[in-house]
Amino acid sequence: MKAELSQDGTTIIITIPMNLRKRGGRKRIMAPDGMDSMPMPQRDDTLARLMAKAHRWLRDMEAGRIGSIRTLAERENLDDSYVAKVLRLTLLAPDIVKVILDGNQPDVMTWRELAKPFPAEWAQQREQWGIATPV
Repeated sequence: MKAELSQDGTTIIITIPMNLRKRGGRKRIMAPDGMDSMPMPQRDDTLARLMAKAHRWLRDMEAGRIGSIRTLAERENLDDSYVAKVLRLTLLAPDIVKVILDGNQPDVMTWRELAKPFPAEWAQQREQWGIATPV
């Protein structure tokens, strides 16, 4: 951080170095290396909404209200592959879901990354994203 007086001497100019990092469609200010900063957990609302939607769709399918992914996609006016990717979120380990809902997920854990194939085995999920095994 640097503070200086303007040329006319009426204004103090404070310069704070920072980095911007995109997370969940929003930009987040990151303190530069060497500066003590405890980041506040910030939930990725996009992921939270998608996880809720995935579990609602799964309940509808398990209850027989929806017969297939194609039927669900038509009802929601969405592409089949997108619906399948969202439904895959129901395979996340419960502790990983909690980490996401608490806003403590690693920066790499975004919808863009979770839309890619990931292991169904919970231990492998934790290993892939560097999340500690719950006690």
